[in-house]
Amino acid sequence: MSLVRSPGVRRQRGVTLIEVLIAVLITATGVLGAAALQLNSVKFNQVANFRSTAVFLANDITDRMRANRALALTGQYDLAMDADAPTGSAIQQIDLQEWLAEIIQRLPAGDGAVVRNGTTFTVTVAWDEGRLSQTREAGGGDTQQFVFTTEL
Repeated sequence: MSLVRSPGVRRQRGVTLIEVLIAVLITATGVLGAAALQLNSVKFNQVANFRSTAVFLANDITDRMRANRALALTGQYDLAMDADAPTGSAIQQIDLQEWLAEIIQRLPAGDGAVVRNGTTFTVTVAWDEGRLSQTREAGGGDTQQFVFTTEL
Protein backbone atom coordinates (compact mmCIF):
# COMPACT_ATOMS: atom_id res chain seq x y z
CA MET A 1 0.00 0.00 0.00
CA SER A 2 1.43 3.32 -0.93
CA LEU A 3 0.42 6.72 0.29
CA VAL A 4 -0.58 9.12 -2.36
CA ARG A 5 0.21 12.72 -1.69
CA SER A 6 -1.46 15.63 -3.29
CA PRO A 7 0.97 17.99 -4.93
CA GLY A 8 -0.17 21.01 -2.79
CA VAL A 9 -0.19 19.30 0.62
CA ARG A 10 2.91 19.51 2.78
CA ARG A 11 3.52 17.93 6.11
CA GLN A 12 3.59 20.34 9.01
CA ARG A 13 6.25 19.78 11.58
CA GLY A 14 6.62 21.44 14.99
CA VAL A 15 3.26 23.23 14.96
CA THR A 16 1.98 21.28 17.98
CA LEU A 17 5.09 22.18 19.98
CA ILE A 18 4.61 25.89 19.25
CA GLU A 19 0.97 25.68 20.31
CA VAL A 20 1.97 24.01 23.58
CA LEU A 21 4.62 26.66 24.27
CA ILE A 22 2.12 29.47 23.67
CA ALA A 23 -0.42 27.78 25.95
CA VAL A 24 2.20 27.44 28.71
CA LEU A 25 3.16 31.11 28.31
CA ILE A 26 -0.47 32.24 28.58
CA THR A 27 -1.07 30.01 31.61
CA ALA A 28 2.10 31.25 33.35
CA THR A 29 1.05 34.87 32.76
CA GLY A 30 -2.36 34.15 34.25
CA VAL A 31 -0.88 32.46 37.32
CA LEU A 32 1.53 35.36 37.91
CA GLY A 33 -1.35 37.81 37.59
CA ALA A 34 -3.39 35.84 40.12
CA ALA A 35 -0.44 35.77 42.54
CA ALA A 36 0.00 39.54 42.25
CA LEU A 37 -3.72 40.01 42.85
CA GLN A 38 -3.52 37.86 45.98
CA LEU A 39 -0.52 39.81 47.32
CA ASN A 40 -2.29 43.13 46.78
CA SER A 41 -5.39 41.76 48.44
CA VAL A 42 -3.41 40.82 51.55
CA LYS A 43 -1.70 44.22 51.60
CA PHE A 44 -4.92 46.20 51.28
CA ASN A 45 -6.58 44.02 53.90
CA GLN A 46 -3.76 44.89 56.32
CA VAL A 47 -4.14 48.61 55.52
CA ALA A 48 -7.88 48.37 56.22
CA ASN A 49 -7.17 46.58 59.49
CA PHE A 50 -4.81 49.36 60.60
CA ARG A 51 -7.38 52.03 59.77
CA SER A 52 -10.15 50.18 61.61
CA THR A 53 -7.88 49.86 64.63
CA ALA A 54 -7.11 53.59 64.52
CA VAL A 55 -10.84 54.41 64.50
CA PHE A 56 -11.44 52.05 67.42
CA LEU A 57 -8.58 53.58 69.44
CA ALA A 58 -9.72 57.16 68.78
CA ASN A 59 -13.20 56.23 69.99
CA ASP A 60 -11.68 54.50 73.02
CA ILE A 61 -9.93 57.60 74.36
CA THR A 62 -12.97 59.74 73.52
CA ASP A 63 -15.19 57.44 75.60
CA ARG A 64 -12.69 57.62 78.46
CA MET A 65 -12.76 61.42 78.29
CA ARG A 66 -16.56 61.44 78.26
CA ALA A 67 -16.53 59.28 81.38
CA ASN A 68 -14.30 61.91 83.06
CA ARG A 69 -15.62 65.03 81.35
CA ALA A 70 -14.65 67.42 84.14
CA LEU A 71 -11.02 66.30 84.07
CA ALA A 72 -10.91 66.36 80.26
CA LEU A 73 -12.24 69.93 80.12
CA THR A 74 -9.49 71.09 82.50
CA GLY A 75 -6.80 69.69 80.17
CA GLN A 76 -5.95 66.54 82.11
CA TYR A 77 -6.21 64.41 78.92
CA ASP A 78 -4.15 66.74 76.72
CA LEU A 79 -1.27 64.84 75.12
CA ALA A 80 1.13 65.93 72.40
CA MET A 81 2.26 63.66 69.59
CA ASP A 82 5.56 61.91 70.48
CA ALA A 83 5.00 62.64 74.19
CA ASP A 84 5.55 59.88 76.70
CA ALA A 85 2.63 58.47 78.63
CA PRO A 86 2.09 60.34 81.89
CA THR A 87 3.23 58.63 85.04
CA GLY A 88 1.01 58.32 88.06
CA SER A 89 -2.05 56.49 89.26
CA ALA A 90 -4.78 59.08 88.72
CA ILE A 91 -7.61 57.91 86.46
CA GLN A 92 -6.69 60.24 83.58
CA GLN A 93 -3.05 59.16 83.74
CA ILE A 94 -4.02 55.47 83.72
CA ASP A 95 -6.40 56.12 80.80
CA LEU A 96 -3.62 57.74 78.74
CA GLN A 97 -1.08 55.06 79.72
CA GLU A 98 -3.42 52.26 78.62
CA TRP A 99 -4.44 54.10 75.45
CA LEU A 100 -0.86 54.72 74.32
CA ALA A 101 0.11 51.14 75.19
CA GLU A 102 -2.74 49.86 72.96
CA ILE A 103 -1.67 52.13 70.11
CA ILE A 104 1.93 50.93 70.35
CA GLN A 105 0.87 47.30 70.55
CA ARG A 106 -1.67 47.34 67.70
CA LEU A 107 -0.15 49.75 65.16
CA PRO A 108 3.38 49.77 63.70
CA ALA A 109 5.25 52.81 65.03
CA GLY A 110 1.93 53.96 66.49
CA ASP A 111 1.45 57.19 68.39
CA GLY A 112 -1.42 59.37 69.52
CA ALA A 113 -2.31 62.89 70.54
CA VAL A 114 -5.23 64.64 72.21
CA VAL A 115 -5.62 68.39 71.64
CA ARG A 116 -8.25 70.47 73.45
CA ASN A 117 -9.75 73.71 72.20
CA GLY A 118 -12.46 74.71 74.64
CA THR A 119 -14.93 71.84 74.62
CA THR A 120 -13.75 70.55 71.25
CA PHE A 121 -11.20 67.75 71.28
CA THR A 122 -9.11 66.52 68.36
CA VAL A 123 -7.77 63.00 68.72
CA THR A 124 -5.02 61.94 66.31
CA VAL A 125 -3.83 58.37 65.89
CA ALA A 126 -0.74 57.93 63.68
CA TRP A 127 1.07 54.84 62.38
CA ASP A 128 3.61 53.85 59.74
CA GLU A 129 2.56 51.89 56.65
CA GLY A 130 5.98 52.08 55.00
CA ARG A 131 6.59 48.33 55.23
CA LEU A 132 3.49 47.68 53.12
CA SER A 133 4.70 49.79 50.21
CA GLN A 134 7.23 48.42 47.74
CA THR A 135 7.83 51.85 46.23
CA ARG A 136 9.26 53.36 49.42
CA GLU A 137 12.44 52.51 51.23
CA ALA A 138 12.03 50.45 54.38
CA GLY A 139 11.74 52.77 57.34
CA GLY A 140 11.46 55.73 54.99
CA GLY A 141 8.08 56.44 56.48
CA ASP A 142 4.65 56.39 55.08
CA THR A 143 2.93 57.86 58.11
CA GLN A 144 -0.83 57.67 58.08
CA GLN A 145 -3.11 59.53 60.47
CA PHE A 146 -6.68 59.24 61.59
CA VAL A 147 -7.98 62.52 63.00
CA PHE A 148 -11.20 62.54 64.99
CA THR A 149 -12.80 65.74 66.29
CA THR A 150 -15.56 65.67 68.88
CA GLU A 151 -17.37 67.93 71.28
CA LEU A 152 -17.53 67.00 74.96
